[in-house]
Amino acid sequence: MKRIIFIFVIILAALAPQGWAAPVPTRFHNEAADTARINDILSETVARHYNSSGERTADIAMRFIGTPYVAHTLEGDEELLTVNLEELDCTTFVETVMALSLTAGEHRTTWHDYIYNLGRLRYRGGEVNGYASRLHYISDWAIDNIHRGNFRDVTSNFPSVAYLVRTIDFMTANRDKYPALADDSQFERMRSVEIGYRNHRFPYIKTSDLGKKATMAALRDGDIVALVTKMKNLDVTHMGVIIKKDGVPYLLHASSLLGKVVLTTVPLADFMKKNPSLAGIRVFRLE
Repeated sequence: MKRIIFIFVIILAALAPQGWAAPVPTRFHNEAADTARINDILSETVARHYNSSGERTADIAMRFIGTPYVAHTLEGDEELLTVNLEELDCTTFVETVMALSLTAGEHRTTWHDYIYNLGRLRYRGGEVNGYASRLHYISDWAIDNIHRGNFRDVTSNFPSVAYLVRTIDFMTANRDKYPALADDSQFERMRSVEIGYRNHRFPYIKTSDLGKKATMAALRDGDIVALVTKMKNLDVTHMGVIIKKDGVPYLLHASSLLGKVVLTTVPLADFMKKNPSLAGIRVFRLE
């Protein structure tokens, strides 16, 4: 059965959290299935007791194991807030889990509230305003969300931390890979974003340090990890959620190679060593 896209403009002023003032242009993959699943996950999560937001995030993330990997689900003729729990790539998996965890942490149990938090995470200032308003680069995503108090970058708190300096302009340098950038106005807006990331300095934990006991102990269930690339003009190429087993961190992620959301069969440190194109990780944590 072909995927059916439902496009709505949802007015949430009366239902959404304080501060949500504008209509939300939203694209559903499957409205009935997505909204029902969101409501179920939120209701079940709010009813449980968790010792930390990370424990809650990890529990939600585990529910998506086996979900098919599908790339480019956010793309369309028009930039809309896309809701799709049935098809995930590494970034939309992380965003979906984070938005659900944030919503449950607020003791809210409806898909309206989830949409608010998803938009708050995915778009600059939480507002959908064209392709360039989406936070495409993880460094940009981190700075914008941290500034608004949505989560913290805890990388620099780790016992072994290093720093990289990158000029991030991969998207405009590879304009042909991004159909939306064929539009000159969107291309120029992306170039304006990238100007802010010339010689951008950010903390990371080297792959060689991930197997150290102190580093493994500092990683927590539900931590969001961004895998830092060695490419010269890009910061991150993959994301996932930390799941600890007997004190050892593993990576739960949407794998393009395996075609679904999986928990790695080897610890994070070993997974990273097997991927020589990766330099290390950044770590983000919900409050």
